[in-house]
Amino acid sequence: MPDIYFTDTKSKAVFSTEGPKPQFLINTPQFKALVVGLEAGGQIPVHPGEAAMYHFLEGEGLMTVDDEAFAIKPGVTVVVPSGAKRGMNAKTRVVFLGSKGEK
Repeated sequence: MPDIYFTDTKSKAVFSTEGPKPQFLINTPQFKALVVGLEAGGQIPVHPGEAAMYHFLEGEGLMTVDDEAFAIKPGVTVVVPSGAKRGMNAKTRVVFLGSKGEK
């Protein structure tokens, strides 16, 4: 049986100066959930995608959804509709959970 209970999700984040290294909690054809670590000054370039949810566990920065910028900090959740462009800039080291369904 795959892992279904995580007591310290933040510890699963991997940080790299080469960019994000997503760590999947579940990765099926229908659904993906992952934890991502982003170094201070790191970014995820703006890109379109399917509907997704981002929940921030640690750090500060900005997340862009289409033409709006949102402050990210622990406890913030951003839900992005399908087709919307999204990107991220980390002011400090950031850890977040992401999830999305697949077509």
